[in-house]
Amino acid sequence: MAHFAKLGPNNIVEQVIVVHNNELLVDGVESEEKGIEFLHNLYGDTGNWKQTSYNNNFRKNHAGIGFRYDETLDAFIPPNLYPSWPFNKDTCVWEPPVVYPDDGEFYIWNEVTTSWDVIIGS
Repeated sequence: MAHFAKLGPNNIVEQVIVVHNNELLVDGVESEEKGIEFLHNLYGDTGNWKQTSYNNNFRKNHAGIGFRYDETLDAFIPPNLYPSWPFNKDTCVWEPPVVYPDDGEFYIWNEVTTSWDVIIGS
């Protein structure tokens, strides 16, 4: 099955749907353009659709509602939840400035102190 993301203003993902692979075939080869044509016919519009990979095989991340499609990086970028987290252009994800502790405890990010706080009782 193929997945497609409908982009709205500012290339923000508004919808993600599944399309059967048969709808993408051109001479036995899958084509994103064919899938987009199928969606335009299905919805009767000219919406801006981009194929996304459930397994992150292309466009870095599987699109989700609220993600932004970056044309320059040809990638779906998740929303930035924490202003202190820098963006990694190689992986196209926001990463914490401090590595998550690997001690078996559970932590939550504290934006005020820009550090990981252990969850009591974990």
